[in-house]
Amino acid sequence: MRLSAMGDVAMTIPVLRAFVKQHPTTKITVLSKPFLKPLFADIKNVNFYAADVTKEHKGFFGLLKLYKELKLLNIDAVADLHNVLRSKIVRTFFKLSIKNVSFIDKGRTEKKALTSTKNKVFKQLKTTHERYADVFRNLGFQLDLSNPEFPQQLQLTQEIIKITGAKTEKWIGIAPFAQYNSKMYPLDLMEQVISELSKKENLKVLLFGGGKKEVDFLDKIANNYINTINVAGKIKFGVELNLISNLDCMLSMDSGNAHFSAMFGVPTITIWGITHPFTGFAPFNQPLENALLPDLEKYPNIPCSIYGNKVCEGYEDVMRTISPKDVVQKLINTIK
Repeated sequence: MRLSAMGDVAMTIPVLRAFVKQHPTTKITVLSKPFLKPLFADIKNVNFYAADVTKEHKGFFGLLKLYKELKLLNIDAVADLHNVLRSKIVRTFFKLSIKNVSFIDKGRTEKKALTSTKNKVFKQLKTTHERYADVFRNLGFQLDLSNPEFPQQLQLTQEIIKITGAKTEKWIGIAPFAQYNSKMYPLDLMEQVISELSKKENLKVLLFGGGKKEVDFLDKIANNYINTINVAGKIKFGVELNLISNLDCMLSMDSGNAHFSAMFGVPTITIWGITHPFTGFAPFNQPLENALLPDLEKYPNIPCSIYGNKVCEGYEDVMRTISPKDVVQKLINTIK
């Protein structure tokens, strides 16, 4: 199995949980980057194999070495959930050794029609979770995602409690950043959201992010408002997942943090800019009403991008049509 960005990898978790429940005698080896191992830590019958694509497994001969290592695991079938050059090379090696191979159909034609500014076909596309499930179905496995079971809330570690304090109130996580600015709620509006939430009784706001600039910004915000704590840059990824499992609600952009909370069954509110849940990247098992959208009458070309890397002219400020008041109210109603 070859996987990509953190959000893409997190979206596989509910699929794998469903798979191992429905096929308890089948073992899965997940192949991905080393730092993503904590995502799979508590899933039965799932082993993790680290691919070091920057050194040991870099380039064609590195991938050949990787294939030879994997071959020793006596793998019967290959599910390529990424379908890019590297994964194509690895799965081809397996195909040449007469292994059963299946790969994801990303639905590029449908996505092009959905994001087109002319003759747009505005409809819900198959979710990425179902596309992942199809890969396993094509290998001959029945797989039903309609009745998910989520893991139990993880026990808070002392490392977390030293930062957050004991959990005696509702916890709302806020992850204000995304890969592209077009997918980020304007930070001045987000600060208004945090300001209002910080005034609420029996409520604590926990801020998530990564990278020095993000950490510095979140530290500044946390210092300005009561009942607000920045956890970014203070704990490792695996510990952060523990904390996320204990949230009462997560507010995220169309980004990886939405998928981290959703994989634990945590109510997840997402804010969307020029992308849209119809593209199939909404967090798992979250109702559509949990997606806060811009004014689609004013901006009818939304979605004008699948990943947020292409912005229609004049669509730079679409998120400003989503009011902080509405965001706060949605969060309060959710934790009630």
